[in-house]
Amino acid sequence: MSTSPATTDAVAGSADTAAPAVVIPQLRPRGVAAVWAAAAVPMATLAWLVAPAVAGHLSGTGRVPMVKALITCLTIGLIWQFVLVAILVGREQGTLRWAVVRDALWLHSPRSPRSGRVGGRVWLILIPLIALFGCEQFSPSLPTPANRDLGMFLGSDAGHAFMHGAWGWYGVLLTCWVFNTVLGEELLFRGYLLPRMNGACGRWDWLVNGVIFACYHLHEPWIIPSALMDTFVVAYPTKRYRSAWIGIAVHSSQSVFFAIIALTLVR
Repeated sequence: MSTSPATTDAVAGSADTAAPAVVIPQLRPRGVAAVWAAAAVPMATLAWLVAPAVAGHLSGTGRVPMVKALITCLTIGLIWQFVLVAILVGREQGTLRWAVVRDALWLHSPRSPRSGRVGGRVWLILIPLIALFGCEQFSPSLPTPANRDLGMFLGSDAGHAFMHGAWGWYGVLLTCWVFNTVLGEELLFRGYLLPRMNGACGRWDWLVNGVIFACYHLHEPWIIPSALMDTFVVAYPTKRYRSAWIGIAVHSSQSVFFAIIALTLVR
């Protein structure tokens, strides 16, 4: 993976104090493709090859073994994305100190592109973004295989029986959701890739980022059309406000919803 000449991204650490500048190298197209593949290929392999093989060795009837295998395999894939980010940032910056990682991954409060205000009322942008993201969940989507639809499974009698009192599996689900929307996908695509795509994609870096994020979902291709809509609700706001927390917060609203539903089933 090669990079073009580095550009400096000066990031404000608070409303009135500027944090030290961190140099963020810009990836070339083949570098972007390599990072994309490092996330997409393992997830697809785990979902379509490993999970079916593992399911045959797990207990349960009907869809339960496959659901167990998918939850476990996808959680492993998402944890790998966190490890991948740590490796990439460590090699790039030569350190994993929080002060450096924070700026290298845009993990700072959003900055208004108009007023320059950092944090505070700027966070209110999350309200309409989360509302729009929620509306996306009701948009038409491609048919989902019954044995791979977690939402359908949790809503079934078999799902209720499986989750009742299953605190261990609830913990696995929480781990999966945390690494999905906080430490995995969003950290990789919006924290690592997006700040490094301007050199290859120019002003449309956010658009390309949204498209490759949607296409990354080879492990569940039926959601690719709806994931494309996240380009405007997640990728663009993240770029506009220079904060990966925007994407993390919006995407995590989905995880919070499912976590509450699952908790009611467990209890």
